[in-house]
Amino acid sequence: MGKVSIVNGCRLTDSGCRLTDAFTSSYVIIYPMRLLALLLCLVGGLLSAAPAKQPNIVFIFSDDHAYQAISAYGDARKLNQTPNIDRLAKEGMRFDRALVTNSICGPSRAVILTGKYSHLNGFFNNSNSVFDGTQLTFPKLLQKAGYQTAIVGKWHLISDPTGFDFWQVLPGQGVYYNPPMKNAQGMVKMQGYVTDIVTDLSLDWVSKRDKSKPFMLMLQHKAPHREWEPNIKDLGFDKDRVYPEPPTLFDDYANRAKAVGENDMTLEKTITPKDVKLERPPQMDAEQAAVWDAYYEPRNEAYRKANPQGKDLVRWRYQRYMHDYLATVKAVDDNVGRVLKYLEEQGLAENTIVIYSSDQGFYLGEHGWFDKRWIFEESVRTPLLVRWPGVTKPGSVSKALVSNVDYAQTFLDMAGLPSPAEMQGRSLKPILAGETPADWRKEFYYHYYEYPQPHHVAPHYGIITDRYKLVRYYGNGETKTDLFDSEKDPLEVKSFFGQPGYESVQADLEARLAKLRVDLKVPEVEDEYASGAKKRAGVNQGPAKNAGKGKGKGKVPAPAAK
Repeated sequence: MGKVSIVNGCRLTDSGCRLTDAFTSSYVIIYPMRLLALLLCLVGGLLSAAPAKQPNIVFIFSDDHAYQAISAYGDARKLNQTPNIDRLAKEGMRFDRALVTNSICGPSRAVILTGKYSHLNGFFNNSNSVFDGTQLTFPKLLQKAGYQTAIVGKWHLISDPTGFDFWQVLPGQGVYYNPPMKNAQGMVKMQGYVTDIVTDLSLDWVSKRDKSKPFMLMLQHKAPHREWEPNIKDLGFDKDRVYPEPPTLFDDYANRAKAVGENDMTLEKTITPKDVKLERPPQMDAEQAAVWDAYYEPRNEAYRKANPQGKDLVRWRYQRYMHDYLATVKAVDDNVGRVLKYLEEQGLAENTIVIYSSDQGFYLGEHGWFDKRWIFEESVRTPLLVRWPGVTKPGSVSKALVSNVDYAQTFLDMAGLPSPAEMQGRSLKPILAGETPADWRKEFYYHYYEYPQPHHVAPHYGIITDRYKLVRYYGNGETKTDLFDSEKDPLEVKSFFGQPGYESVQADLEARLAKLRVDLKVPEVEDEYASGAKKRAGVNQGPAKNAGKGKGKGKVPAPAAK
């Protein structure tokens, strides 16, 4: 007998094909040509094969979760352990260069929903932007294709969610304790801690869904957003550990454009008594307040007695900030564990893709800062971990330059759906399958708009490559450019712009930046509402009420320095 192969249930030989599937009770031998036999076998296989099952998608999304506070990323300070989030890295892929287009809460969410940069989706800032829910989003496309869709937790886009079969979201930023929430029927008051509540509601929806359909769940935590209020059960979780300080805690902002030092987001000047728990959260009930006071008051009394000043005060604030921030991260990690356990217990794990990410990065004392907004690494880089059973190799790591503008197309591709031409990202599916395309992006465009409130971070845009960042600050009364070299200056404390030896690098980056702006359809004249300083009728998100007049509007300066 000649060479034998098995194709789709057929026994294929050099001389013919013996069909042994359900179509016949005995062998039927066909002897024309081997090609004809192969075609017959393939057709028979297609007729008898079951249709591929679309995967469920669970997108767990936190707010302001720094990659430094996920142990799978291996921060040098070893700030904490996140065993449940780490499982996604161990059982899937960790992305080490996942960046955001605009490092701020609402705009990042709008980018994820639409697959478009802020200048095209219309949501520039947290001060006066309102999301246009009539535009095309990936949940709408999944819903149209038969997916059940839900979003629970932080929304922060002002308008009501669209494209979801179920939604229950926090109004505005939301609160940590006993939060009011909004759904299609109106407002409802919840009792408990917000991170637990968001998970409870999400799993309840999954349990009650139509089990004949695939589902897509956006589970969106408030934590670890400011004011970093821990769950009372996690108070003291770290046993008053003294956390290592970042080497740039006392950055003097020299050797960079003046705009870098003009910010208002420092542990030295900006932190409030509520931030450092010298004031109790007002939303607590009596039982919660009693546990809170029993923990914080003795420590606050010791602080008042010591009365630290100068650098000692900054150090005290840094330690208090780390205790509280990392406690809220612990609650997030615990609840990720709850989700993974539920999927396993319900037999859903093997056909459910689990993604963990955050709306942007966050400063944990680096440069003396908290918050985000900047093009600098701790701000622009977000965690991204994906577990896709049967597709993604466990324990794999990608260093490809990816972004939140890619998420929408990725989710659609996971479901087997095409991407609309208007989306500006690219599906991560090939990377998740272990094959990074040869033509994957080598540079990335970033653009931040909000100014002057709430943190006086100058509007800026720039280009990011594997080694360099060229950033252009504008809108604060001056236009300046910085050039950063991560190989020579990984802490980003020195600009090499205009320095000898960087002439060719600078010219190359300026040319590539100009091309990116054209390719991404960035307008030369900026939207008049982009900075958030100009009020929109009927919009009050918080910072807008204090926004100054600013100069962050009008014609945006050209990429090349003059």
